[in-house]
Amino acid sequence: MHACAMACCSVSASGTVYSAFSWRRATVGSRAIKPEHYERFREFLETSCGIVLGDNKQYLVSSRLNQLMQAHKLEDVGELLTRLQVSRSSSLRAEVIDAMTTNETQWFRDVYPFAVLTGQLLPEFEARGQRNVRIWSAGCSSGQEPYSLSIALQEYRNSGKNLDAQIMGTDISPQMVARARSGEYYVNEIRRGLTGERHARFFEPVNETTWRVRPELARRVSFRQHNLLESFAPLGTFDLIFCRNVLIYFSLSSREDIIRRMARALSPGGYLVVGASESLSRNVDDFEMVRCHPGVVYRRRDSHRTR
Repeated sequence: MHACAMACCSVSASGTVYSAFSWRRATVGSRAIKPEHYERFREFLETSCGIVLGDNKQYLVSSRLNQLMQAHKLEDVGELLTRLQVSRSSSLRAEVIDAMTTNETQWFRDVYPFAVLTGQLLPEFEARGQRNVRIWSAGCSSGQEPYSLSIALQEYRNSGKNLDAQIMGTDISPQMVARARSGEYYVNEIRRGLTGERHARFFEPVNETTWRVRPELARRVSFRQHNLLESFAPLGTFDLIFCRNVLIYFSLSSREDIIRRMARALSPGGYLVVGASESLSRNVDDFEMVRCHPGVVYRRRDSHRTR
């Protein structure tokens, strides 16, 4: 993630990035955002999806919501909040969250987690006698991480291994989930993190500007909309969870709650992989750190029991 001197960035529960200039005054619709409306909007976002906006981010709200406000003929943020409260409209709520998000992801981001996956974690699962593992990519945005996991697994299988997997990608944004399900990416998106060899081997052309993930990769990957603040029970149990570059942007209490619930969503001895700049809270003892070369992963403690 990059920022210039005047910009501020944050990331939501969906794994998507927010970027804007910090201005003291901004307008949405035809009026300036009142301080009390901005505070209520901040509360709405954090309660709804875990997005934590700092002080003086009115311009972020203004730039993201202007088009939505015009489409719904809303005068200001106060009217928007009233509409959300009165109508309880799930579609409007989803539109607001989508408007506040901008996808930011790439293939094989940070590289090392995928090396740890094929060099350490998959062989360990095989040594336990497993022939199939379940992997969750939480906050997957437009799907590059789940498909990167499928590519890594396919390369592992091509080396003579028999282990296979079901990979689930989740994101809070319906728009991102729809894109991920399509498995189609523009050339400029393909180039972000993929080698030419992997591009040629694992993608097929749709037209001059678009490529699609090949069926042998897509068959093991599924996607669904999910909010990390909501129950994980409908998702099932996993052997491995990738939740990278997401947790650090939650409030401390929400982060600890998510980590504890992820421990319950893991099978005994399962692993959690977080971002390179992230670490688990000292207040959470459900995991033990496992040092790899390079990086670290977190293993669910044997003493932990699913509740």
